[in-house]
Amino acid sequence: MSTIDIDQLLPVPAYRAGDAEYDRASETWTRTGHPAVVVQPRSAHETAAAVAFARDNGLVLSVRSGGHSGSGHSTNDGGLVIDLSRLAEVEVLDDDLVRIGGGARWGAVAETLRSYDLALTSGDTASVGVGGLTLGGGIGWLVRQFGLAIDSLVEAEVVTSNGDILTANATDHADLFWALRGGGGNFGVVTSFIFRAHPLEGVHFGAIPVEHNSIGGLLRAWRDVMRAAPEELNSTFLAMPAMGDMPAGAQVLVCYAGTDDAAATAAIAPLLAIDGVTGSSVERMSYADVLGEPPHPPEGIRVANNNGFAADFDDDAVAALARVFENLAGSVLMIRYLRGAFNRVEPDATALAYRDSEVLVISAAFFPPDAPDEAVAAYNAEWATLLPHVQGLYGNFSALASDEATTLMYPPETLRRLREVKAGYDPGNLFDQNHNVRPAAPDWS
Repeated sequence: MSTIDIDQLLPVPAYRAGDAEYDRASETWTRTGHPAVVVQPRSAHETAAAVAFARDNGLVLSVRSGGHSGSGHSTNDGGLVIDLSRLAEVEVLDDDLVRIGGGARWGAVAETLRSYDLALTSGDTASVGVGGLTLGGGIGWLVRQFGLAIDSLVEAEVVTSNGDILTANATDHADLFWALRGGGGNFGVVTSFIFRAHPLEGVHFGAIPVEHNSIGGLLRAWRDVMRAAPEELNSTFLAMPAMGDMPAGAQVLVCYAGTDDAAATAAIAPLLAIDGVTGSSVERMSYADVLGEPPHPPEGIRVANNNGFAADFDDDAVAALARVFENLAGSVLMIRYLRGAFNRVEPDATALAYRDSEVLVISAAFFPPDAPDEAVAAYNAEWATLLPHVQGLYGNFSALASDEATTLMYPPETLRRLREVKAGYDPGNLFDQNHNVRPAAPDWS
């Protein structure tokens, strides 16, 4: 790779190992890559030049928005990384429309929208990139009230593998627009998005810690409350092992979308009445202040995770999940309650198809770096016992990088449509550093 002449990219900013920008842009939240070159385009046209350079030089091509890819796809070894950090504008337009660059971070978006009393479903943390989260679907703290991030997406500017700069929306390149909403980075580089934001002056957000003797009983109580809760109340159940200075424990995280104290208090009260609740840190704040940063696993720790959607979080599913959690001592359990606006979108309206789901179940386990593969296999086998109760896979929360992961993410008909769209916009599969959708074979009939 040392023979690559990056001067061909001028005036597009490009960096090699040893340059100041290289180290930051070649790292992600989960891995450090060693690409041959990192490019930081400042426009769609410069992005097209970078795509052409990677294609013409036969380079593996990764696209980096925020660098939070759980599977490490936003960097590579020996290839080219398009780092979108210079395409980070956030501009509020008329009619509550917002133009956001593909390299913007959700914290900056929320800060800008704060001044307009507007909000969008976003990542949970400030440093998550708009591009990766949106293309994967975008589950966040406001999902029950406003749906996924893709449900507020109006338009996208896309650079395709042949260098075309396209506008995709419900009218123009509608097939591409459908695929972008949940199909990941398979179809091109999205240099900007236009969303329709939602009026929101603030939220009530915080944690409700709970002591329990039975994880199953606690989950049933939480589920029953959420089944009757207004859509403004978003809630996540979290059970953690002891990590560093943090003791083991369970808590319910809540985000009530609205500043009406009386309405928020009434909505949250049933959660506070669950047996074992020991307090509450819920308070009114701006949505921008909700977006913190996740604890980073200690360096060298081996992480395994799984997730799946449950259409009906019934007592059998609760019992199965409780058994798995108790058998996996030291694992993390997170359950995000959905329904509401998430369910009102038809399953075939976007590439993220599991719209009948009541909850998204996420599990993670941490192993020392020298842990045998058998330990990870045992964790995965225990998770597999849940498969009668969960379906699919949410790619944004998955570290899996195999064809099996792609098959899990999309029902057969959705995957068939995605492969057809892929064949139309990226027939050579240049954009393969993702949960890869392989292009459909040509129909010679």
